[in-house]
Amino acid sequence: MYLAHFGLTEPPFGLTPDTAFAFSARAHQEALNTLLIAVNGGEGFMKITGEVGTGKTLLCRRFLASLDKQFVTAYLPNAYLDPQTLFLALAEELGRPLPASTPRYHLLKQLNQSLLDYAANDKRVIVCLDEAQALPLESLEALRLLSNFETEKRKLLQVVMFGQPELDEKLAHVSVRQLRQRIAFHYRLNGLDRRELEHYLNHRLRVAGYRGRNLFSHGALSRIQQASGGTPRLINIIAHKALLAVFGEGGSGVLARHVRAAARDTESAQTLRRSLFGWFAR
Repeated sequence: MYLAHFGLTEPPFGLTPDTAFAFSARAHQEALNTLLIAVNGGEGFMKITGEVGTGKTLLCRRFLASLDKQFVTAYLPNAYLDPQTLFLALAEELGRPLPASTPRYHLLKQLNQSLLDYAANDKRVIVCLDEAQALPLESLEALRLLSNFETEKRKLLQVVMFGQPELDEKLAHVSVRQLRQRIAFHYRLNGLDRRELEHYLNHRLRVAGYRGRNLFSHGALSRIQQASGGTPRLINIIAHKALLAVFGEGGSGVLARHVRAAARDTESAQTLRRSLFGWFAR
């Protein structure tokens, strides 16, 4: 590949969420600060939403890494769970695995006891649900039941939901209105602006070992912004393909034409472009 050609030690634009490449964009830092304030304040429910590719999973990992030893964390990466399976998964994450046949009443009782045991040792339990838009309505209501676990002083369980905008549509359903009312803190992630995009690309290149001059021209940066809408995942895909194009030519820098070619080869970028064109044409 192009690593040696550009003096890189590892791929700079991988799609796997890697905290080593974490970039403190304004929106991400504000979201992280919001979560830390909320959990330290003892809030029961928090919600982070954003379009596909805006970095919700990476933010979740940054958030978990920011918590001190006072917190016990449970991370569920796939929220497509019915209520019984959700309770069983939480019990397992909290160190109390139970048979799948455990009746609901005993399952909730065991969960409550686990939370009380942690509270007795001055521990606070945080549950992070990734892809929360996949939660069935019945499971959202089950989460509300868990929020009833509390002492006279504080909640025994705090829940952070990370999801696509469809999560808001589900929470608007009348059957989960009680849960919706309990979400005290929320934040919506947006894409990077033009200035942040340039810093983002340079940051990832430096982490990957690049030590040369600016690799992306001003024209290339503008084209990436247009093609990606500032969405980090799309930025990574287009930047990676543009580097491949430069490498194929034996060049040393990314120009606008390389980005145009990369965008044409990226279906999501074409979909975004058609969507924006349609919006402006209205």
